[in-house]
This record gives sequence, structure tokens and C-alpha cells, in this order.
Amino acid sequence: MCYALKYGIWNVAQPQQEAVNALAGAGYAPLLAMVLSSRGIHTPQEAKAYLSCDCVLPDPYLMTDMAPAVQRLRIALEKNEKIAVFGDYDVDGITATCLLTDYLRRQGGLVVPYIPGRLEEGYGLNEIAIRQLVQDGVKLIVTVDCGITAIEEARLCRKLGIDLIITDHHECKEMLPNAVAVLDPHRPDGGYPHKTLSGVGVAFKLAAALCGNQNQVLNEYCDMVCLGTVADVMALQGENRVFVARGLEALRHTQRPGLAALMAQCACDPLSLTASSVGYILAPRINAAGRIGQIELAIELFLTKDPVRAKEVAAGLCELNRQRQAVEAEIYAQAEEMLPKDHIPQAIVLAEESWHQGVVGIVASRIAEAYCCPTFLICLDGEHGKASSRSYGGFNLFSSLTTLKKLLESYGGHELAAGFTIHRDRIPEFRQEICRLAEAYYSSELPRTQLSCDCCITPELMTLSNIESLNALEPCGNGCPRPMLTMERVTVERTSQVGGGKHMRLQLRAGRYSFSAIYFSANPASAGIAVGDLVDVAFHPQINEFRGIRSVQMNLADIRPSCQAECSWEAAHYRALKEDRLTPESAAVLLPDRELLGTIWRYLARFCQVETRENPLCLCRKIVRWSGKPLSLGQMLTCLDIFTDVGLLEICRFNNYITVRLPGDTQKRDLNESRTMQRLKAAKEQ
Repeated sequence: MCYALKYGIWNVAQPQQEAVNALAGAGYAPLLAMVLSSRGIHTPQEAKAYLSCDCVLPDPYLMTDMAPAVQRLRIALEKNEKIAVFGDYDVDGITATCLLTDYLRRQGGLVVPYIPGRLEEGYGLNEIAIRQLVQDGVKLIVTVDCGITAIEEARLCRKLGIDLIITDHHECKEMLPNAVAVLDPHRPDGGYPHKTLSGVGVAFKLAAALCGNQNQVLNEYCDMVCLGTVADVMALQGENRVFVARGLEALRHTQRPGLAALMAQCACDPLSLTASSVGYILAPRINAAGRIGQIELAIELFLTKDPVRAKEVAAGLCELNRQRQAVEAEIYAQAEEMLPKDHIPQAIVLAEESWHQGVVGIVASRIAEAYCCPTFLICLDGEHGKASSRSYGGFNLFSSLTTLKKLLESYGGHELAAGFTIHRDRIPEFRQEICRLAEAYYSSELPRTQLSCDCCITPELMTLSNIESLNALEPCGNGCPRPMLTMERVTVERTSQVGGGKHMRLQLRAGRYSFSAIYFSANPASAGIAVGDLVDVAFHPQINEFRGIRSVQMNLADIRPSCQAECSWEAAHYRALKEDRLTPESAAVLLPDRELLGTIWRYLARFCQVETRENPLCLCRKIVRWSGKPLSLGQMLTCLDIFTDVGLLEICRFNNYITVRLPGDTQKRDLNESRTMQRLKAAKEQ
């Protein structure tokens, strides 16, 4: 049975016993002490600093250009000039727009929020918007969460006599826009210590500098800063940790009618609110406004003071989110139909006239995860296309688009998510070149994804008190992830499907301990799980409460066959073989002896008599478990190539899997006639 491994490699950290003892001696629970030690925290003092949600916030004036930005805003307020706060249509941009708009209005400013229509204007500052704002009497534009690449737009502002302040947090290109001020922690000449601020985080810093009292502004707007920081997946370290912790507390007792109504509408209990529930429950509903083209609803959610209107707005956002889900499902099905049936390329580039620009980014993310490669979905409109892309396995999108910028009309974003515009005629060449870059980045034989695990634990550590102690790590997210643990040699006792067949519940046993587990978006067939299997599991520990009874539960992230002997994913020598750069050392490692060849062949003959699809690393682990002998991924792939050379096997590589088929002809073959075997022997003797 094929195990659908989500992560090819599990990187399991090792706690240092001395550090664990020191932390436990200071009062930290054993499991929390192990997790902290695995993350490089060795002393109680380091633990206190790591877990702290109350660090001192850096001075906003450490950010380059803060002084001229504040000076120009003060002039606008004194002269009662009309100010436009120009934002982006995602949660980060929406919260940044509303924060700065509300703050400036409270200072007596004449302020209008402006977020461009996603379909009509696209992302960022644009000529249509600038000319409209000039016509409306705006004298100063302040961008939030956008503008760092708006070179031409800044020139237009100067030409039309309108001042521009840019606040952004995206990567800078070689040239910065010519504006009154450009605030971005990524500026190469910047001195701000934290580079991981969100767009709303930068907008907050501007408001705080204008006020002169950071804490006062944070007390008023920490909920907005929290929402944007979590939704944009910023690292929850340093001041971001302060923003989110204080924001979550404010949201639990929110005075904003819109946010209270939204939490009630989607049955999100404010008292049990976490960063995860913000990211998975609240953020998608706020995002839906921009995706479906009704951004004014999201702005109103934050700015309305009317509880009745707030309920209407919250209901509208939830309905838009349902519409978004339906459109997403339709585009995903269309995209799958367009994929080649016989192979998946190193990068997926698809284009279509009818796709909704506001939804393709989510679909690109799903396809990238499903097919294990970077994905680019292009919405065509006449001779041009607007693309959303998502990375996979560490492939840097922003760097790749920079390499191919001659093929693009414009581009922006970061390493994990990016967008660009392209002429229709350039798409085939772009597809060819991005696949070339992806092929150079990836090794087709190595797993593309890695799962970072805090530590491997024994069953007796899974107690209520130990798991409760992990709450000290909250707020959890990027930079301070929820604890990911592993447990080895666990027996699958029972499986069942829940949630209408969408998810799987398991009963697992480790010695005398029995655990309930949930595996979302999986079933026994898709996960390759059978009762009686001996497996290793990677999971988030959690406490489940049902009918007043609290019990520990595993929220599974991945599952793989257990094996006692060493099973290494090392394949660097095999890559050298495939790339014709064999050294005597690599050949010596890969050249199999008769015993190894016999072990692998006997396994294949017994368990792969019909066509079998396997994740290569899973197949390697199964052979090790069955034989009890160590084996590396590179050695196994070499043996498969040898068998294929002489006609004993037929191998087809497809995405993250290989298909193994034994032909009907079972006559003996001379393995010395294998081209792979001959190359290894020749290289070894050099």
C-alpha cells in the first residue's frame, strides 16, 4: 500500500538533556522544556525572552524617512488638505488602510480610504486612481502595504502636483520611487531592526510617530495590527509577538461592532481566540471582499459604529466567502483538466480567459501543494494576462521573476507568493524558462518538502498537564510554530471517516498507551493506512473536550512506515550519477553488492507483482522495515535503475511518486550488462 507522504523528509530536532534539566528545574513542564531546548533555548533566561509578549517596541524614527513622512502629514493636517490612504485589497492592506484612515480622522484630518478594484485596476498604485484622486481634490496620497515598486506612478504624482508618501513592507527593487518619504523595513539603506513587519505594522509605526506615544496608538489599534500580521503570515517574533498577543486580547473583548458581529456570524468564540483561528476563520472572510470585488464591505467592517449595520456587513462577508469557495472549486477543476495527463512539469503555468483574478491565488496555492511544484495561474484579458503564483519546496518566486523580468510587463511580491503581468505571446517562453529554472533548482529524486519537528517523544509524555504547558508558546504562527512532535513505532488499531468522509479519525497504540488522532483532508485510501500498520506519526498535540471529558489527541501532519534499521534520504551521490559527474567516492557508495540487490529484488517480487505507485522514500522505508537492513534513498534508486536497464523492471516517474511494474517475463538477467552497473564500476576504478 502506498503511503501518501506529505513531507519527504522529517527533520526532528534533538533536545539537549542538560538544557531540559535546567528548564525543568526552573519550573517549566517536561514537554515544554524539551520543545524549548529543541528550538535552541538552553537557559531559563532565554526561555523567558523567547516566550515574552512584552518586549520594548523600537522607536518608529529608526525607520528611514520617518521624519519627512511625519512632517508632511502634520502640514496636511494643519492646512486641512485632503488626504487619501491608498491600500491593498487583502487583510493586511485593509487593516492598514482602516488604521491610518481612522487615526488621521481622529486628528481632524480630511481623509478618504482608497483600495483599488482588484479586477478593474489590479494591485497597487495606478494611473487611473491617481488621476481620480487629483480630480477629487486630494493633495497627499499615503500608500499602505503597497507602492514600493511604483516608480512610474511616483513620477506621475510629481507631474500632477500631488505629494506621495509610501509605506510598504515588500521587497525593494534596485530603484526606489521618488516620493516625499518611502517607509519600508526592507530598504537597503534602512536602519530599522525588525524586517518582518506587516503592511499594517508599518502603518502603525507611522501613526505612532505622528502621535509620539506608541503604547497609546497600540492600545487603540492592536486588534487591526494583529489581524494583518497574522493574515500576512509574518514571523511572530519580537514586536510582532507583542502586536498579536495584545491584539488577541483586544479581540476577545472587542469594542468594534464589525469584528464582534463577524466572530458571532462565523461561530468564532472570542474567549478561545488564537492566532490560528484568526488565520483560518476571520481572515478568509475579510479577504473575500477584495477577492469578489466588494472591498467597501471590509472597510465598513472596521470603521462602522452601528451594531445593526455591523451585523449586515458581517453576514455579507460570510456570503462572499461562500461564493469565493464555489468559484475556487470551479477554477481548480478546470486547472486540473488542463494539466498534462502523462507527466507533471517542474513548474505549472496555466492560462485561461474566464478565471477570476481574485481567486486564482488560492487555487495556485492548492495546486502547488497537490502537485509539489511552483504554480503560476494567469487570467487572460485580451492580449495581456495577470498572474498569481505560489511557491513550493523553497523555490524563490521573486528571484525567479527578477531573472525573467524581460519577459514580463511588471511583477512584485516575495519568495513564496508573487504576481506579474505578461503579454499573451510571451506565455509559452515564460513557461519554458520558469520550468528550466525549477528543474535547475530541484532534484527530481529528492523529496521537495521537509517537515520541521521539535522532538520525538515517548508515549508517557502525552499527559493533559504536559500539553497544557505548551500554551506558553502562544501566540503561535510563523517564527514560533505550534509544537510539532513525532512518535515512532505506533500501531494503527482503528480508522474511521468523519466530516462526511473528508477527514479520518484513528486509534493508535504505543505499548500500553492508546491515543485518539485526527487526520484532516485524508482517508484510509488516500493516506495508505491499514489497520495493523506499524507507523511513525508527526502531529500537533492538543486537548479535546467532549461532553465535559478532556483527553489528549494527536492532530496528524504526516504519517510514514516505521523501520528499525537506518533509512537515509541521502541522494547526493545518486544525483552525481544522473548528472554524469560520478567520482570514485560516489561510485563506491552507490555500487551495490549481490546481497543488497537480492534484498531489494526479493521485496519487489513479493510486494510489487502488479503495478505499484510509491513515494520513493516510502518505498525505501518499507524495504528497510521488511529486511531489517540499512539502506539509503540513493542506493535504492541505483538498484532500481540497474533492474530497469536489463528489463526486470519498468519505472515511470510521476511527480512525487514512481510507478514500479514487473513485466511478465521473469527470465534471469545478467545485471553486469546494466549500463548503470558498468558506469559505477568504471568510475570506482578510476
